[in-house]
Amino acid sequence: MDMNNNDILIRLRYALDIKDADMVKIFQLGGMEVTQEEVQKILTKSPDSYDEEDGYPDEDHIECDNVMLESFLNGLIIYKRGKQDPKPGQPERPPMMIKNNGSVTNVLLKKLKIALALTSEDMVDILKEAGVIITKGELSALLRKEGHSNYRKCGDRFARNFLKGLGMRYRS
Repeated sequence: MDMNNNDILIRLRYALDIKDADMVKIFQLGGMEVTQEEVQKILTKSPDSYDEEDGYPDEDHIECDNVMLESFLNGLIIYKRGKQDPKPGQPERPPMMIKNNGSVTNVLLKKLKIALALTSEDMVDILKEAGVIITKGELSALLRKEGHSNYRKCGDRFARNFLKGLGMRYRS
């Protein structure tokens, strides 16, 4: 099953053990105003990710779009590493990197690497903990800019395992 942005946030929140109040703060740092009630509605499964046996989703579910997810990831970087003043000539807010649904997982990996100050070795180890063996070269291809000749799309399974490995590292 494909992971959507709500799933990513749910898994990320779990992996890093982030409280609802901190989720609100992280969204604010990323330039989005959300209430704690709205955060709880974002952290529910989307109606299409339920099947008959699961019961029915919450009607109040808020769909997390790409702008919302990227704002959260940008806020997470500031939350974890502090606000950095833009260099002369740089825009106040970074341009959105998520161009389409295909680039979500690649941007997720890049921004988590920055937010958590992870080295490539750390990322390889985190994936190994989740049972995924990857070389630094393969990882580097996932972290490249879309359009680069060595760019490789990061699949959902890969991103899911990375979030699982983060949980193993940060929650144990």
